[in-house]
Amino acid sequence: MRFTDLPLSGAVLVELEPRNDDRGFFARTFCAEEFAAHGLSTRVVQCNLSCNRVRGTVRGLHYQLEPSTEAKLIRCVRGAVHSVIVDVRPESPTYLRHLSVDLLAEERRALYVPEMFANGYQTLSDGAEIMYQVSEFYAPEQERGLRYDDPALGIPWPLAVACISPKDASWPLLATPAGVPSR
Repeated sequence: MRFTDLPLSGAVLVELEPRNDDRGFFARTFCAEEFAAHGLSTRVVQCNLSCNRVRGTVRGLHYQLEPSTEAKLIRCVRGAVHSVIVDVRPESPTYLRHLSVDLLAEERRALYVPEMFANGYQTLSDGAEIMYQVSEFYAPEQERGLRYDDPALGIPWPLAVACISPKDASWPLLATPAGVPSR
């Protein structure tokens, strides 16, 4: 695997190093030793699959508070998505800055999302599927979110929103007291 640090500290792009032969190829998608050598979480307690019917669907931006903060390894396994992460670590020099990476199934790249980063995505194709490896169990009482269209974040989404859950559409704006991310 090749690990490329991204501009937000702790976020990493993980690319495969396929071993090709007449049958096709073989590639490792996760190795605890390699992740640990790059300072990344090696704990995986859940693997999740998200299937999205229509192009333009937005999911997120989600994160969990202590004691349930989670690191994620996100890979598009069918279609394509525009993945966005936002640093919500109050002590970070990149607090509330975001970055985006397009993940395409045929490229087989993954995005490593550190703890205390909100993440979400918009589907760029019908039928897009995303696989997540997650370092912590889902804890609904610790879940928080940022609005995908919050002017304070200024995230440029590539498409008009075709579908979004009521919960994701109603996270409070950061300009309101309830919208300020907390630890």
